[in-house]
Amino acid sequence: MNKPRPLLFIAGQEAHSLEFSEDAYAKAAEPKELYIIPNAGHADLYDRTDLIPFDKLINFFSKYLK
Repeated sequence: MNKPRPLLFIAGQEAHSLEFSEDAYAKAAEPKELYIIPNAGHADLYDRTDLIPFDKLINFFSKYLK
């Protein structure tokens, strides 16, 4: 039997795509996390390294990739 795959959704609070992340999160099975970055748009999370939540990524992958 396959275990559910952990999902981490990261979206900017001001992103035009936030609603898609919220919808996918609502439909996803556990384990799942939704992390919203305040005052960030969609493209900000590609090139504004000061907004990218590296600690969140490290913690999530450390927890689920064993």
